[in-house]
Amino acid sequence: MTSPDVLISEVGPRDGLQSVKATMPTADKLRWIDALHAAGLREIEVASFVPAKLLPQMADAAEVVRHAVTLPGLVVMALVPNRKGAQAALEAGVHKLTMPVSASVAHSLANVRKTPTEMVEEVRAIAELRGALAPQVKLEAGISTAFGCTLQGLVPEDDVIRLAVQCVEAGAQEVGLSDTVGYANPAQVRRLFKRLRAELGVHAGAAHMHNTRGLGIANCLAAWDEGVRTFDASLGGLGGCPYAPGASGNAVTEDLVFMFEAMGVRTGIDIDTLIAARAPLKAGLPGEPVYGMTPEAGLPKGFVQETTSHV
Repeated sequence: MTSPDVLISEVGPRDGLQSVKATMPTADKLRWIDALHAAGLREIEVASFVPAKLLPQMADAAEVVRHAVTLPGLVVMALVPNRKGAQAALEAGVHKLTMPVSASVAHSLANVRKTPTEMVEEVRAIAELRGALAPQVKLEAGISTAFGCTLQGLVPEDDVIRLAVQCVEAGAQEVGLSDTVGYANPAQVRRLFKRLRAELGVHAGAAHMHNTRGLGIANCLAAWDEGVRTFDASLGGLGGCPYAPGASGNAVTEDLVFMFEAMGVRTGIDIDTLIAARAPLKAGLPGEPVYGMTPEAGLPKGFVQETTSHV
């Protein structure tokens, strides 16, 4: 089987679920993850290893990881804000750790109660822990508020790139950029990812775009134009920072997959099966808004998902 042209990393079970007030029952989470895997997703961020009193939605993180690692061909990823969380995630058996490192001092203090500089040292500590306990596990850092911050406002691009370089020097194998509050525009995305790839080379990682102002998919396309080949997205646009009424937070997985497939860029994901995975999501979170233009409008008449790449 030919490998896909892009990797779509599904973040709904972590980023999505921790952003809503309701807690999805564990059995529903597992059914949802199974459905995402059945659609062809091969990297899923399934949990966040944080204290249950802070995020009760993630209290079952270890159980969810232990189930997810049984699914064939799936890279199971978890978010860890500190060394303690990383140890728990490694013990549960994750394949990949991701760390939030904010470029905005104000956001970093509000989110993880550490400055960006302190978070770089946390990356170093987790890299050492990973090397000692599970060297096969990958470690990535996501630079949050890379395109602006609701608390700080403008985030200088030099600060973003400097922080990304520091994360790699501290032991992160990949560093991606996150538009945490939906401020980014395509020109800015092209500019910043061009710089990131020039500075980091093979260590430049994923694009994590939000659709708060309707530019999520456009910004993903801009990142694609600059050579990015891994994209975070959330089924139904669940989670993220939906400050604008009617706008989803995270980029919608269904719309992103449709865009790439329509362009002839293979994702390895079956769109119909992906749309069907909305059913267990809705069952586990009754009444929660679920977004996506492609599921609402349907696929174009005569649309056939091809297996041959056109790029």
